Amino acid sequence: MRDGFVKAAAGTPAIRVADCRYNAESCFTLMREAERQGVRVLALPELCLTGYTCGDLFLQDTLLRGAEEALATVLEATKHLDMVTALGLPVRLENKLYNCAAVIHKGVILGLVPKTHLPNYGEFYEARWFAPGPAEPRPAALCGQTVPLGSRQLFACRDLPELVLGVEICEDLWAVEPPSTRLAALGATLILNLSASDEVVGKAGYRRALVTGQSARLVCGYVYADAGEGESTTDLVFAGHNLVAENGVLLSERRFAPGLTVSEIDVKRLAYERRRMNAYPRSDGDAARVPFSLEPCTATLTRYVSPTPFVPEDAAGRAVRCGEILKVAALGLKKRLEHTGAAAAVVGLSGGLDSTLAVLITAVAMGLLDRPAGDIIAVTMPCFGTTDRTKSNAVLLAERLGCTLKTIDISAAVRRHFKDIGQSMEDHNVTFENGQARERTQVLMDVANQCGGLVVGTGDLSELALGWATYNGDHMSMYGVNASIPKTLVRHLVGYVCGDKAESEPELSHVLADILDTPVSPELLPAVNGQIAQKTEDLVGPYELHDFFLYYAIRWAFPPRKVLRLAEHAFGRTYDRATILQWEKTFYRRFFAQQFKRSCLPDGPKVGSVALSPRGDWRMPSDAAAALWLDELEGLE
Repeated sequence: MRDGFVKAAAGTPAIRVADCRYNAESCFTLMREAERQGVRVLALPELCLTGYTCGDLFLQDTLLRGAEEALATVLEATKHLDMVTALGLPVRLENKLYNCAAVIHKGVILGLVPKTHLPNYGEFYEARWFAPGPAEPRPAALCGQTVPLGSRQLFACRDLPELVLGVEICEDLWAVEPPSTRLAALGATLILNLSASDEVVGKAGYRRALVTGQSARLVCGYVYADAGEGESTTDLVFAGHNLVAENGVLLSERRFAPGLTVSEIDVKRLAYERRRMNAYPRSDGDAARVPFSLEPCTATLTRYVSPTPFVPEDAAGRAVRCGEILKVAALGLKKRLEHTGAAAAVVGLSGGLDSTLAVLITAVAMGLLDRPAGDIIAVTMPCFGTTDRTKSNAVLLAERLGCTLKTIDISAAVRRHFKDIGQSMEDHNVTFENGQARERTQVLMDVANQCGGLVVGTGDLSELALGWATYNGDHMSMYGVNASIPKTLVRHLVGYVCGDKAESEPELSHVLADILDTPVSPELLPAVNGQIAQKTEDLVGPYELHDFFLYYAIRWAFPPRKVLRLAEHAFGRTYDRATILQWEKTFYRRFFAQQFKRSCLPDGPKVGSVALSPRGDWRMPSDAAAALWLDELEGLE
């Protein structure tokens, strides 16, 4: 449970209808297997101790007594398992029969949660045997224990306060007002659903959408355990469609086979997201809270952690995402051009990825305005570090897009400026680099003034996070279209346009392909033998790592040790622990030290879940200290 990860599972035992002894053995055998796999929370199907398809046998004392004896057997067989399990059986109370989930732990029944919504349509006849469960818990005698029976119960872990269990049963999820909605509002972070949902064509997709959608709506984990092998096939077939989801993401799924469906639910992540969303209701209320204890442990991660959290890994999803981002960013610029009445959009083209993306977005915006591409003034400003390759690509790109091209060599102006301030041309220090960056920005601003235009910024989200921008240089513009696009995504966006134009505009596609093949560089140091001498990732570290750190450290506020753990899980075959730790320190050090640049950013459109605008997503004092974060990393070496 370290770092908030709780290994949870949905299990489908192979049962026999009405054979409660056999079913008890199947259940506790599966429970023992779950415990061997490190599972701490397990859901088994609805009425699994009897079978869901018993029909009028539910009214027989023999079956009800057999179900109670089966539960007693399970309790005895698993009294040493440090795992909370919810499993289904019928329970009698006050002349009523309830379809219940028994929540058990170490031989103790923590509570009985009855089904609230009973389906009585189509193939379902539950109201023939069962009554809707009461909300408020009532005492019930079962297996020699007196336990609460009611739907409004929460089961709270003493050792991990963020782990609070709520339970609902099958149809409850499909109802207009699922009990899980109320339970989550009262504090449940992990919902267990004990189900017996028969399989018909097309139902699996709908069921999957319900489970993932409910987990997103409630900001919770959701474990759905479905009946399967052994249920009667007289008129229905049950496929054991088990699902584990977290906050809208399907973590694990299994169908057409008995056994366990396992993943880890990050309850601390869920708790953070609820705190962040001030619209989420307070968790104080009238639910009974039943405490339990679990021995602390470290869950082995089996859930997939993408090394590129900003970039969809499947080609189709990535193409859709890229198309959306280009449109959203272009719509932001379109509005700004309309509002300011700008006669032109001025973009500094370097032949690199960021400026390429900026001019591509600007071209889309001009298209939306029904304005010619000639209203884009593309300015290339060669200086000491410019190579023939990047200069040529900048010129070709402007020509292929139909922009108005200006080539302004700033070498002489920079030399004169260096002479004025006494900067040596041989001393390639920060002044040598930043003086060129500020001259470029001055040129762009002046060109915009000349034509009544607007300077479009090219800096991306990753550079803003690391402060890899010259203050009052490329840090400044009149509208930053790339401001919330991370570096790992910039490449895919340019690649998307490259592929999209391959047939219709092959010459444009060809130059984009060469830009994609060019190393990332600010080109502020003199070229060596005509080649780029300054490669950004050699200096600040791999952008794929920094974007990973940015996503988990800023979007999810994970502590450094948890970010490191996830990075090792995601990048274990690419980087060793020492390398990841080295660049994570760099990330935190630069992120804190460079906040002053983000505090005065120009406007720019938010296109994803992470943005660093001081007016929107990120408010941080420029003089905040990184000591706590860096100290935690030092302790991990």
